[in-house]
Amino acid sequence: MVGMVQTDLVQRLPVLAERALIYEMMVNPKPGLVDPVSAGAHQDMDAFTFVDSATALRPYFTEVARLGAAFSAGNLRDLFAQIRPVGVTAEKTMFATTQGINTHKGAIFSLGVLVAATAWSTQQGTSLTVTQIMAAVRTMLHGLTANDFTGVEKKDPTKLTAGEREYLKYGFTGIRGEAEAGFPAVTQWAVPYLRDTAQGTRNQRLLDTFMVIVAHTRDSNVIKRAGTAAIVPWVHEQAAEYFRLGGAQTPAGVQFLTDLNNTFMDRNLSLGGSADLLILTIYLGLVFDWLPFKVAA
Repeated sequence: MVGMVQTDLVQRLPVLAERALIYEMMVNPKPGLVDPVSAGAHQDMDAFTFVDSATALRPYFTEVARLGAAFSAGNLRDLFAQIRPVGVTAEKTMFATTQGINTHKGAIFSLGVLVAATAWSTQQGTSLTVTQIMAAVRTMLHGLTANDFTGVEKKDPTKLTAGEREYLKYGFTGIRGEAEAGFPAVTQWAVPYLRDTAQGTRNQRLLDTFMVIVAHTRDSNVIKRAGTAAIVPWVHEQAAEYFRLGGAQTPAGVQFLTDLNNTFMDRNLSLGGSADLLILTIYLGLVFDWLPFKVAA
């Protein structure tokens, strides 16, 4: 029976991954980000663009889940080597679907790794846990930052990615470092909050969880758009004020976030890195059933 349950979960993982992408977009108001009401600071896309992208990526999540479930011998770093080119193909699919707009490039990497690690973990004959999944992630990605950033200072500056530029300028390892460490922002802050503390409707719980992530991370996307890491303490102050006002549970908290969204749009700022971590948290919430529907009070 356990084996049947595990097989059924592996088959469901691509659906849950796709749903996590869509749920993240639905949460609002997220400062500077796309939601069903606003395009935020992303005037080249809207909610429909995100739905198109998310649904186009389900075959990718199906393939990485299959590879994870089938991987039975060797170092888990070999599993990452298998899924990484699949992710490159998924990026091409995303760009073809969105006519060149980057909706989910970060999530293709991070959520793809998490789906593969989940699928592999279901085959290990033990009860599935977040700890087990993240241990698999750490093994899969061991040495990732050292490998990816080696020689980056010699690259043509016009060919550098945003992550490589931040690494050269500040020494920040960004999502690669977060992933290689087993997504500590997710496991130490977001998951415990969503699972044990968050209250209200799904939107309220996820909005507060998102702001917990914002409060405890250094968002690479907002640094990129601001042009300086000095923006980070200000962002953390905004998150602290949001919770001081009661968060999504109070009109004052919601109004504060609505006003902050307007500020982000005026300044062309976006919390895209935090959004990717929310996607991972939502995915785990769906895998472990921490997101049952609740009617608003």
